[in-house]
Amino acid sequence: MKVGFVSIIGRPNAGKSTLINTIIGEKIAIVSDKAHTTRNNIQGIYNDEEAQIIFIDTPGVHKPVKTLGKYMNKQAYYSMEDADVILFMVDVSEKFGKGDKFILDKIKEYKGNVFLILNKVDKIKKEKLFSIIDELSKEYNFSEIIPISAIKKDNIDDLLKTIKKYLNESEKYYDEEYYTDRSINFMIGELVREKVLKLTNEEVPHAVTCLLENYEDNGSSVHLNVMIIVEREGIKKILVGHNGSMIKQIGTMAREDIEKLLGKKVYLELFVKVINNWREKEKYLVEFGFKEDE
Repeated sequence: MKVGFVSIIGRPNAGKSTLINTIIGEKIAIVSDKAHTTRNNIQGIYNDEEAQIIFIDTPGVHKPVKTLGKYMNKQAYYSMEDADVILFMVDVSEKFGKGDKFILDKIKEYKGNVFLILNKVDKIKKEKLFSIIDELSKEYNFSEIIPISAIKKDNIDDLLKTIKKYLNESEKYYDEEYYTDRSINFMIGELVREKVLKLTNEEVPHAVTCLLENYEDNGSSVHLNVMIIVEREGIKKILVGHNGSMIKQIGTMAREDIEKLLGKKVYLELFVKVINNWREKEKYLVEFGFKEDE
């Protein structure tokens, strides 16, 4: 049995979360058009008859301005240390820029196998793709260069076959029924946060946190209370909306995904709490048995 860890690293919005969701066949990581949607290293566990591959979806590496940005970069770098393979994901529909070069310089410190994954090839012509491959192959001696479209599932099978060649024989780390290392509580909070980011576009920063405060399973249905933590009163007003219209829409969309996750009827209540001090926020999360880096 081939077993190993594969870290997916790249700029924000390169398609890392979409790739891991496509490979696992479950919604492991939330997806939005807003940069820095993923804030933690999230493991997705792929199993077949030949291998168990633990994929690590990392926050997009970027030039950090605030404490959260530095934390997110640290999470991404940490995932590289013990990886058997690194997938350096590049969005070919965007120019290879300073952000990509910054990440590549970090990758050069890693001594293992690095694949160049050219994502979103469905958005460009073949001639341009060949040009990009020629250009980037001069930047670093990649173990493999693989063009894909994560959203259209193009070339994903070939990617998996190639990864297996670089893994060692070993015992499985996880039983086959596991497809992520994240708890249900964490995933419920993240599904709510995804809808917040999707519906509010640029109005609400990615620093918003969604915390499951109460989970009551009644057999055929589940009652959930989720607290949305924001940093300013103005953001709270946006999330609540006129006569509660926005919070209702967020709840409706989130409930649909949570019902798919849990496989039963869900009654979801959302609340918004303003905490504008980082230490106070961390203390609040710990009080309710949750840390953003767990």
